[in-house]
Parts: sequence; structure tokens; C-alpha cells
Amino acid sequence: MNLRGKVILVTGASRGIGRAIAIELASKGAAIAINYSKDDEGAKATLENVIKNGGYGKLFKKDISNYKNCRELIDEVIGTFGKLDVLVNNAGRSKIGLLMDMSVEEISDLINTNLMGAIYLSKLAVNNMLKNGGNIINISSVWGEAGASCEVVYSATKGGLNLFTKALAKEVASFNIRVNSVAPGVINTEMNNVLDSEDKEVLKNEIPMMRFGEAHEVARVVSFLCEDKCKYLTGQIIRIDGGFI
Repeated sequence: MNLRGKVILVTGASRGIGRAIAIELASKGAAIAINYSKDDEGAKATLENVIKNGGYGKLFKKDISNYKNCRELIDEVIGTFGKLDVLVNNAGRSKIGLLMDMSVEEISDLINTNLMGAIYLSKLAVNNMLKNGGNIINISSVWGEAGASCEVVYSATKGGLNLFTKALAKEVASFNIRVNSVAPGVINTEMNNVLDSEDKEVLKNEIPMMRFGEAHEVARVVSFLCEDKCKYLTGQIIRIDGGFI
């Protein structure tokens, strides 16, 4: 229970990696602010799992792709719990297809959710962490380093998130605020269900460990970064990809 007493906001926590992170951190004693944008049933399932694992959480339904919603979310979390110790910027969307076939609206949606939402929330969180320190963890992707054909904009948003992580870490280190990024490879989540079985086998053969990762494996890395025992770790992009890149 090494996270007891900490208040942690996890965005995009209604499914997949976000849900796994919320459950893992709750099992370590943290109070979890569970953010989501649309999936009421998925969010309720996350909360039920948090409680089942001995934790405490509360649901916060906000689309974090615009600044007004981000400001309201941070205010509501602090109004409910009294503080914010850790922000996990996990919310993200993907779109597979050629760049030339994407609409302007689809491009804007990816940038606003995957990158701008994290920037907005981090700006607001930092203001509330200046006095007592804090921790920001961004969930990126290996595509933010390697780039992926047919996921050009998604790759760009994750690459931007990685550089944002490094730059912000330098800016706020003197305030005892740490900023790191976790960059998963191919993980068994609903986001990858668009791939057919043949595509999945091709991908697995390109991964040295010959399998996809699991959401709970990513969650355990995030849990470690939340702990006070790694207070000197900041500005890093931590890949969890089975040796993929």
C-alpha cells in the first residue's frame, strides 16, 4: 500500500490501459479520480474494479480535448479530494489510414485529445503542485519515437508528447515536480482490435518477445513512477515494448 494518501487523476480510464492503471494504483492505496469522456458503462466497470481491489475512486466525465473542460476537471478533482498528487495523462485516440485520406476534423481531434489535452491538464496541475511537489506521467507510444505508416498524425502527437515530457521536466524540476513518459509497444487492448488476425501475427513476429504486451504490465511501470522511492527519476521516456525498437 505504498501509494496510500495520494490522489491520482487518470484520464481515459474507462477501458484498456487507463482502466488497468486505475486498478493497479488503487490496489496500492491511492484514491483515484477516474476520468472518461463517453463510455459510462466502461467507467462504472473501472470504478467497480477499483473498489473490488480495496481502493477508492470517483468518476469524472469530461472530454479533455478542450481547455475549459480541463480546467473544470482539475477544479472538480481538487474540490472533491482536496489535492492532486499525480496526473496520469492517458486519454488518447487513434486513427488508422493514409494521411491524405484523413479529414481536417479527424486530424484536429487526434491532436486535441492526444497532445493538447495533456498539455492543458499539465499546465493546470502544475499550478496546484508548486507548493508541495507532484508527479506527471504521460502515456505515449513507441510510435512517438519510431513513427508508424498509416498512423502519421497519431505518431506525431505521441512524439510531441515525448518532447513535451522532457521540456516540462526541466522547467518544473526545481519545484519537486517530476515528469516522465511511458511508451508502450503493441498492447492487448480494444484500440488494437481493428487489426485482423493476420496483421496481429505479422506484428508479433516483429517483436523479439513474440507477443503483445498486457495492459497490467504497463500499469505496473506507471505504479513504480508514482512511488516516492524514484524521486530522482524525471524527464525520461520509458519504453515497454518487448524489445520492439
